Amino acid sequence: MWIYYALLSALFAAFTAVFAKIGVSNINSNLATGIRTIIILILVWSIVLIKGEAKEIGSLSKQNIIFLVLSGVATGLSWLFYFKALQIGKVSQVAAVDKLSVAIAIIFAVLFFKETLTLKTAMGALLIIGGTILLALK
Repeated sequence: MWIYYALLSALFAAFTAVFAKIGVSNINSNLATGIRTIIILILVWSIVLIKGEAKEIGSLSKQNIIFLVLSGVATGLSWLFYFKALQIGKVSQVAAVDKLSVAIAIIFAVLFFKETLTLKTAMGALLIIGGTILLALK
């Protein structure tokens, strides 16, 4: 079941790159990120409220809060840099380099979560890195 959500995530990430490239033309990339963030805030909190999930806030641990805040900061910085890169670069190159995060996440998973690095996973990460280099070259 997770694969469907992951594929939908990839599809909407592709739309994000295309729509953002058009949206950041001739405006400040930080302003564009701010506008996008407001839309995301409204969309996600609407879903949380409609589904009645806001009541679970009280069950968050200190660790949940700390790492969700850190994740939010990382996401915000990622978006700011992504929009700036899109504004001055080609969508095909920026999106490819951005997906290098997959290979970095694999490394982090091995280091921090002690996930097993199989030959298949290592080869996949190397292919992602190689593909990123290939697409990023002029």
